[in-house]
Amino acid sequence: MKRGYWIAAGLAVVFVLLGVTSFTKTLTPYVTFDEARKARGVVQVMGGLDKTSDRYDTTTQRLSFDLVDEKGRRMPVIYGGIRPANFKDAISIVAIGRYHEGRIDAEKLLVKCPSKYQGAEVERAYRSARPPSKS
Repeated sequence: MKRGYWIAAGLAVVFVLLGVTSFTKTLTPYVTFDEARKARGVVQVMGGLDKTSDRYDTTTQRLSFDLVDEKGRRMPVIYGGIRPANFKDAISIVAIGRYHEGRIDAEKLLVKCPSKYQGAEVERAYRSARPPSKS
């Protein structure tokens, strides 16, 4: 083969390896509360929101709250950013950040809320399954 083909193939391999390496570094694993306490890097922790623990300081834009896992254990979270608009309606929250001094210092929050369309879809499916009424 010509030398140009070898150079092009070598560059392609280098770019693929760089892409794979970059991709794997950006992956953030979901972990349990216990695993988060042992982790050294960035992790994703999911839990329900304890609505009584929610505190937001508007001057510092600092949100703090507790996540609760399926076993009822708590994990304090501190997020330095604007409170998400749908935060109070959350059915679960994913905090992405690092474990530090007994809490998660979150860089990002993913908030899952109940769908406003869910009830309408169930009602529509129920109506279509019933035979028409004879009035």
